[in-house]
Amino acid sequence: MRILHLSDTHIEPAGALAGRGADATASLRLMLAELRHQRDVDAVVVTGDLADDGSAEAYTTVRELIGGFAGSLGAPVFYTTGNHDERGAFAEVLGSGHPEASRELPGAERAAVSTVGGWRFVTLDSLVPGEVYGRLGAGQLDWLREVLSTPAGHGTVLALHHPPISHPVSATQQVFGLRDAGGLAEAIRGSDVRVVLAGHFHLQLCGFLASVPVWVTPGVVNRVDLTTAPGTERAVRGASASLVELGGEGGPLFHTFHARDPRAHETVYELDEERTRELIERRG
Repeated sequence: MRILHLSDTHIEPAGALAGRGADATASLRLMLAELRHQRDVDAVVVTGDLADDGSAEAYTTVRELIGGFAGSLGAPVFYTTGNHDERGAFAEVLGSGHPEASRELPGAERAAVSTVGGWRFVTLDSLVPGEVYGRLGAGQLDWLREVLSTPAGHGTVLALHHPPISHPVSATQQVFGLRDAGGLAEAIRGSDVRVVLAGHFHLQLCGFLASVPVWVTPGVVNRVDLTTAPGTERAVRGASASLVELGGEGGPLFHTFHARDPRAHETVYELDEERTRELIERRG
């Protein structure tokens, strides 16, 4: 199973620049152009913050660009919501986030199940409207446990926006990740989940949750740079994506692609210690 993993496209309506220091649509086009030589891709997973403003127009752009690209590979696309997304517009354009889900979570939350080549793909909805952090909630976790109670042919790929792990170097990651990561750990413990895919942090990060590998892919619109002083944060230009390979010898394997942007690594925003602390106090 070979998965192209993208996240945090932050698409704005036509003619608008995302508040991420870059033309989000141009960044996505550049990243997809760099990925055009990939072969034997079985699925494309996009883990949230698809639209920066939650507009139907932005989701339509995402569907046309990523959907068209995936179609050229013959691969289905699975989308999750992120904290910048809006469930109503997401559902209007992308439905459950699956092209043909075999099962969906009842209600407004966008969580669904599909199977590709014996692998089960489960997308979860960690969006908390108006907040930066994420939460799944008891109802969604109960639904996930019931889904996982029957093993899939080769295993399960679980995807959501907010990572259930964080890096201690980053002050913002400690408060803006998944709030009920412990509940998710209990839901997947001993199950056939082979990998958890997430985004949100705009950088690559690998760890474990209940002995299951967790992979956080960097953002398409920009990338967070952790070489800054403690308690500060900086984002730089540069679209990124990941390749995840499951089932082979030595797997899971993770590889990060960085688009060849002539302005890559230019600072797009930088928060000093005081501004970072204010952000955490206001939004955390």
